[in-house]
Amino acid sequence: MAADAPITIFGPDFPFAYDDWLRHPAGLGTVPGEALGAEVAVIGAGMAGMVAAYELMKLGLKPVVYEAERIGGRLRSEPFVPGEPEIAELGGMRFPISSRAFFHYVDMFGLTARPFPNPLTPASGSTVIDIGGQTLYARTLNDLPEIYREIANAWDAALERIAGFGDLQDAIRRRDTDALKERWNTLVREWDDRSFYDFLATSDEFGSLSYRHRELFGQVGFGTGGWDSDFANSMLEILRVVVTACDSDQFLIEGGSEQVPRRLWSHAPGNIAHWPAGTSLSSLHRGAPRAGVARIRRQGADRIEVTDRWGDANVYPAVVATCQAWLLSTEIDCDETLFSQDMWMALDRTRYMQSSKTFVMVDRPFWKDIDPATGRDVMSMTLTDRLTRGTYFFDNGPDRPAVICLTYTWMSDALKVLPHPVERRVELALSALRKIYPDVDVEKHIVGRPLTVSWEDEPHFLGAFKGALPGHYRYNTRMHGHFHNQAALPDAERGIFIAGDDVSFMPAWVEGAVQTGLNAVWGVLSHFGGHTSAENPGPGDLYARLGPIDIGD
Repeated sequence: MAADAPITIFGPDFPFAYDDWLRHPAGLGTVPGEALGAEVAVIGAGMAGMVAAYELMKLGLKPVVYEAERIGGRLRSEPFVPGEPEIAELGGMRFPISSRAFFHYVDMFGLTARPFPNPLTPASGSTVIDIGGQTLYARTLNDLPEIYREIANAWDAALERIAGFGDLQDAIRRRDTDALKERWNTLVREWDDRSFYDFLATSDEFGSLSYRHRELFGQVGFGTGGWDSDFANSMLEILRVVVTACDSDQFLIEGGSEQVPRRLWSHAPGNIAHWPAGTSLSSLHRGAPRAGVARIRRQGADRIEVTDRWGDANVYPAVVATCQAWLLSTEIDCDETLFSQDMWMALDRTRYMQSSKTFVMVDRPFWKDIDPATGRDVMSMTLTDRLTRGTYFFDNGPDRPAVICLTYTWMSDALKVLPHPVERRVELALSALRKIYPDVDVEKHIVGRPLTVSWEDEPHFLGAFKGALPGHYRYNTRMHGHFHNQAALPDAERGIFIAGDDVSFMPAWVEGAVQTGLNAVWGVLSHFGGHTSAENPGPGDLYARLGPIDIGD
């Protein structure tokens, strides 16, 4: 692969080429003839569940999908008006082009992606940074005061000196697994027990600057906006994001990201084993998934009973659980013997971050109007230390209404609005924005109903996404590698496979959900005595060589 090849989410903890595995003409594998048509329970119809179910169906198995609420999970595209294209992306809304396994499905379905209007990008047009009562207008970083360039330069220099950033990305581009693992494994040992803030505060580059530099960095961040909500997270979490370019070259899916899991539900693949032409997940389910799961019980070897919320119980030889890990302790009554105590420790110690968004639909993209006094856009993508934190604008064309994400917040900022109904959240957001744009009347442009979400208040999620704390690498390796080598587990623990972005090393990114969904496919394939092609080995085939480093107890 050429040195100028694109950066992808290739590892770094497990550098397996999921995009190549998906594209290979040999397919993902085959199951024995006696297993064809066998049922596999798939708990959760988010991206991980839909990928797992779709690919298992193509292998000739019969996925039985259980969903407590709606297809899509945290890819939740809520229309303001049913049947109309204006949507609020209440969950995932920006997808780095480095998410090559996810974009495999986006491209397969012919969906259109366009650049996301992040700060200081051409897609946003202009950006306003409002911090400490000072409001700055910019189109590029060079339009901002020198302190912001000092922050950007310090960040880049610290990454290069401490993490060998350039060499890491070069290894990812070349898909050089040996070089990548050698460098990344060193960083795991050095940074597993240290936080993002520790990285900043102890680096020579930031240490030589003022506290104000760190404070501004937390508010404005890099790529996508402020990152102070992540200051407590393990630095490994942040290094993964930047080295795989998750923070840059991000796209939105026109018409909504929820289309991807819904297309997986309805699409009839041409290359399918066992099932007749025209078979889809929807047709196998007569149009609707089963209700949410209430209980999981072990009934014997290769016999796991799944009971839905209405008391309907069925026994399966294998189960794929893609719900957020905490639900296996809180919402679903699970046999404790389904997982080892070490695994339960990892599942229960998973730490979820809070997140809140509030959207309104407006009559037109009025923010593009030019203020005759200044020659500037009347409003801009806005980063601020006020209650809104991040405000994003979505233009659907001159003849359609537009959408504003008034506020996108995480952690303590999200908790500030948790008790409030949507109308009060809109009032609070507009009050904050009036202080930045005193001459703009946003209210007169609002049409229809506002939409909001607090993921920590959603009973089937209990949080937006995982944010690993220092010292959590061992927990992550237990969860991520659970699909591999289940033959070594006691019978009571075999046949259940976990997936989802919280199981992955890339929480908060849909690629982590896709990759762990594909891991579960390999696990189920192996469980039924199937195998992959020698020309196209799967993740489990290469896990012993490429898997995460064991840093011991």
